[in-house]
Amino acid sequence: MSSILDNFFDKGKNRKSNGQVSYLNDRPSGDGQVKITAQITGQVQGVGFRFSTQQAAQELGVGGLVRNESDGNVYVEANADPETMDEFIERLRLGPSPAAQVDRVEVTYAPDLKERDKFTQAN
Repeated sequence: MSSILDNFFDKGKNRKSNGQVSYLNDRPSGDGQVKITAQITGQVQGVGFRFSTQQAAQELGVGGLVRNESDGNVYVEANADPETMDEFIERLRLGPSPAAQVDRVEVTYAPDLKERDKFTQAN
């Protein structure tokens, strides 16, 4: 059954290009929750990026937060199991909002990051 949001969460089929992901450190070993911070650059403010990121996170069961930064980027903190986190990072790369144009996603694994049960928007 398709979701009413399927068109909104288009996986990038009609986009000019998709962003690149850079991992700034290695994923910690183990099977537990993966915790990351991510800086997303490109046309990511004023295009529904935070809302659609929150929707994608809730759909996948990712905890964390998303907020706009004063430099025009978007900042994300997230925690999830490894497989779910990989899918979430891929959605960030594609730009969960159809109007977004992601240039780059810089991911830092942050094992000491506070674990969150829900995903929220800040600012």
